[in-house]
Amino acid sequence: MPRNDDQPKGRALRGRAGRNRGGRGSGRGSAGSIRLWGRHAIEAALTNPNRDAKKLWGTREAIQAMLDYHDAELPASLPVEYAQAADLARLVAKDAPHQGLVLDCAPLDDVALDDVLEESEGRTIVVLDSVTDPHNVGAILRSCAAFNVAALVTQDRHAPPESGTLAKSASGALEIVPWVRVVNLSRALERMSEEGYWRIGLDGDGKAVFPSAVPAGPVALVLGAEGEGLRHNVAQHCDSIARLPIASAIESLNVSNAAAIALYAVATREG
Repeated sequence: MPRNDDQPKGRALRGRAGRNRGGRGSGRGSAGSIRLWGRHAIEAALTNPNRDAKKLWGTREAIQAMLDYHDAELPASLPVEYAQAADLARLVAKDAPHQGLVLDCAPLDDVALDDVLEESEGRTIVVLDSVTDPHNVGAILRSCAAFNVAALVTQDRHAPPESGTLAKSASGALEIVPWVRVVNLSRALERMSEEGYWRIGLDGDGKAVFPSAVPAGPVALVLGAEGEGLRHNVAQHCDSIARLPIASAIESLNVSNAAAIALYAVATREG
């Protein structure tokens, strides 16, 4: 791939910088550098002041489109290399939809649960128990961003690391929603309770039903992996177990769909 010696110069990339300025990084979960792809994921990464970008590859058309249509300027210190789409395909996972843009960057810094709780102002927290599919976690991050969630909390050993696949599924939300990775999920739920959070686990066999199960006050939504559901010890640390009111013809929903519906129910509750 040819080296670009006259890369764009200028100030830090703008575009959505104003909206992303308050975004916090996720837990590390990845060692060394990671590679992101896709327009939304890369634009969000470049506008996140907490993301350390190392190098950008892209087609001339894709880079110019980002500059022209998103009021953006690339950081002067960022190495940029123009490439053909076929060359970019060799930099990413097989058949990954790179949209003409690939970015090498450092993982985001760790975020402490106590810091999130201190700054949450009662906003909802989403807790995932053993949800390991990066597509699902990315989609849930996207819903978290849409509903102004304070943080996503996962156990470090039972969650995917930061990756291009996860970031692409999150469509920029990885750079916006704080992602807290903890050693012990049950202890994290205890800490949320100490700060006044109602911990509601979602399960198809739950006695309570959304949205009537949603109390007033701060809520932590706890979702388990598809099929296995919530682990016993995690369920024991929930204040209630509730189910979504879906038809009996469908046994369950995809966990990312369930998260979006539950977040909507919390966001639109009376009072």
